[in-house]
Amino acid sequence: MRKQVDNVNQYSSSADDIVESVHAVMHRFRSLQLQALKSASHDLTHMEAKALGFFANRPGATQSELAQHSGRDKGQVARLIAGLRERGLLEASVATADKRCVHLQVSPVGKSLQQQLRQEAQKLAAQAVRGLNDAECQQLLALLAKLHDNLWATQTSSEGASA
Repeated sequence: MRKQVDNVNQYSSSADDIVESVHAVMHRFRSLQLQALKSASHDLTHMEAKALGFFANRPGATQSELAQHSGRDKGQVARLIAGLRERGLLEASVATADKRCVHLQVSPVGKSLQQQLRQEAQKLAAQAVRGLNDAECQQLLALLAKLHDNLWATQTSSEGASA
């Protein structure tokens, strides 16, 4: 009698290892980013830096758009934005059509700080891929895109099943 091979459990173990490895890499990356934030004179939390980056990339976006993008609670986002505005890093303008709609953009001081943060992140990213050639970087990007697409397909199919 031939012995059967359990490919499902072998794949599962490999899948767990892959996801844990991706998590470990991102955890280390975020840890080094946080260390850089604390050691510099920025005095920003990780989430404040992310919010500043969000508005730098989407000038005129709203608080609600940040809440949706980040998955954070609206109250938490409101406190975060209030703190960034008090420190002069974000500026607000009220929409002419709807006075309740406030559009946010990074202030000149915030832009300077955001540029410094971006440069630090670029240095860290370059350190992360050091030793990989262009083909390896492209292959890694393609593989990560597949992981991303698989997870989005899982969410989409589970949402469709519950509808």
